[in-house]
Amino acid sequence: MSSHLSQNVPQPRSAVGQMLDELGPLWRIAWPLLIAQTAQIGTGVVDTLMAGNYGDVDLAAIAIGFNIWLPLYLIILGTLFACSAIVAQDFGAGRIERVRSFLPQGLWVAVALSAVMTPLCLNSGLVIELLGLPPETAVKTTAYVSRVGLGFPALGIFMALRYHTQGLGITAPFAMASVIGFIANVPLNYMLIFGAWGAPELGAEGCGLATAASMWISTSIILLYVLTARSLRPYLPDRWLQMPDQQRIGEILAVGIPVGLTFFLETGVFSAITLLIATLGDAAVAAHQIAINVWDVFYIPMVSIGSAMATRMGHAIGAGNAHGVRMALRVGAALSTLIGLLAMSLLLLFPDAIIGAYTQSDTIRDLAFSLLRLAALFIMIDVVQIVGSFVLRAYKETRFPFVVVTFSYWGLALPLGYAMAIHWGDSTPEGTVDFWYATILGIAVAAALITWRVRRLLSALD
Repeated sequence: MSSHLSQNVPQPRSAVGQMLDELGPLWRIAWPLLIAQTAQIGTGVVDTLMAGNYGDVDLAAIAIGFNIWLPLYLIILGTLFACSAIVAQDFGAGRIERVRSFLPQGLWVAVALSAVMTPLCLNSGLVIELLGLPPETAVKTTAYVSRVGLGFPALGIFMALRYHTQGLGITAPFAMASVIGFIANVPLNYMLIFGAWGAPELGAEGCGLATAASMWISTSIILLYVLTARSLRPYLPDRWLQMPDQQRIGEILAVGIPVGLTFFLETGVFSAITLLIATLGDAAVAAHQIAINVWDVFYIPMVSIGSAMATRMGHAIGAGNAHGVRMALRVGAALSTLIGLLAMSLLLLFPDAIIGAYTQSDTIRDLAFSLLRLAALFIMIDVVQIVGSFVLRAYKETRFPFVVVTFSYWGLALPLGYAMAIHWGDSTPEGTVDFWYATILGIAVAAALITWRVRRLLSALD
């Protein structure tokens, strides 16, 4: 795949100087992604806070409903990520006509995915009934998910446009659109949850409508940018309405579906582990959630950097620039490692301060203390797994990470954690530690397998 990459690129500067040269372009792609991801997480936080102030049932409905529509969101996001990988390589290779032609096909994929996911949200009551929730909670959860589903067509269009521009190395407009959507979500939530300014008082249902509306607002902004930005015109089609191209749609799906399923399985396994930990008691759930929340804080920047690194690598792969491939990888890996080391240091040096921000319960504190130490190890291993996965995505090799995640998480970590904590154990809160040991083993196996595959790919550069 990479044997054509040129080895004769001038290297007048030291290795450190070359990495500094790469740092600027990579960071220009990464920082807007970081802001956008933070805005998206912030939307969920605001929803939870405002719903919690309205009523416990509505809060529960949103918490449950979020875990129902999130996997569908991740499948759309992951599948359309293929547009970024494909466009990045074509852009780097100077195949501008292919770049121009892929946006309409990406939009067709977005429309098709939305046509599947929206009805699933609108008919989510069939699944929610199986959860055995209290009647009022079930009704509110169904209303919330169905209203969020109204925003999925906008979400699909947004992701298609986002990943097309990201493949070109342009991410700042996407960040701006995400931030504006986040800001708009706050007054919309207030109006529709609490019935302010003459609006109906809808509780959880209103929160779902506000979320859908913010999706449409963000999409309108990014669409306006794409249609008016002069710098993008050379990379946009002359005709947006084109017939579906079976070959190019097939290429998007071949690369993207494994990514979407990987995102789905990664999220799903942690949801499953949390549900199993819930059987160990409230203290177990609380301590586990503290560790997960802390991990999320550092996961976001690592993924943002990984995504930017994949874009830069895609440009270099398309251009046949072996030196550029190496530099993008080294800078991306170095930045991710720094974040991992920072996280590990904070978790090991200041666990009391971190835990104290969440709880004063001695039982929860003792358990959370143990979990934070394990989370520090988990994050450092996760650095390797994240960097390696994005390297493979840059090469459009997405099936291997899917197989690895399926085996490592679902075939190893989840059943081993269940066996240690519940089947062989005493089903006490301390069993949460066993789940984390099993998860660390799973992520370590995934990191090792993905690293092996990356080394094989990169060996062709030598």
